[in-house]
Amino acid sequence: MLVLSCSFRGPAERAQPGVPVTAPVARLPRPIPPRIYRLGHLDTLVQVPGRVLPIHQASRGTYERLPQPIRLPVPPASAEEEEAFDFEAEERNRLRTAGKSVRRLGKALWLYPTAAKALQLRNNPADNPDTNISYEYLATLPAIRQWLVAVHLYEGGYSMLVDQRTGRRTRVWSAPAVAPDGRHFVCGNSDVLARYEPSGLQLWSVEGSTLRLLWERQTEWGCTQPRWLDNKTILFEQDFFDNGDVDTRVVRLTVVP
Repeated sequence: MLVLSCSFRGPAERAQPGVPVTAPVARLPRPIPPRIYRLGHLDTLVQVPGRVLPIHQASRGTYERLPQPIRLPVPPASAEEEEAFDFEAEERNRLRTAGKSVRRLGKALWLYPTAAKALQLRNNPADNPDTNISYEYLATLPAIRQWLVAVHLYEGGYSMLVDQRTGRRTRVWSAPAVAPDGRHFVCGNSDVLARYEPSGLQLWSVEGSTLRLLWERQTEWGCTQPRWLDNKTILFEQDFFDNGDVDTRVVRLTVVP
């Protein structure tokens, strides 16, 4: 028997031509979206469940040309400024143009409505945080026939409207900005840094001597100095946190349908 032995030998391996070795390509950083997209959460206001009001960026030039509703003194920004601020002197200056219907007698602020008995708001500068209170006359609002009074508590405070006819008192978030036709007003507030007071917006209607709160919304952003563009739309400074600090932009919001 003839045995044939076979061997399978492939062709001799040849050396591969030299291939240059390159360093690995560094990964590109994650793209950063433009700032306008990062502020998307500031572009809506939920008025009622199922209804969302869009907020649009507006021109500061247009905003600055709109009339400022009420010119009030800038409140002290720190405890040191508050100590040096003379609230009584500021109120005396305002009372000079308030007429005979508003008077200050010692610790009492007297208001004289046309269809009700005189209203006395008496200061109580007590050390007890629960009873400490003081009242400061701020302005007269002829468009809605209300007096604006600041109420100072042991910590914080609020704004109050007093009807010039009935003496009825209404607590609001801030000095109101009244629409040109006098049928609505808004109260905006901003405390996005300390968060001691609510930040957001209130919309009120005016029907004779009746003030009715249509809606209010507390928000993560603040509403400062709202001004009416027309009888339905306001422009205001929207305060918000960005890059670890408070920033501001001018926005437009239609509040009356």
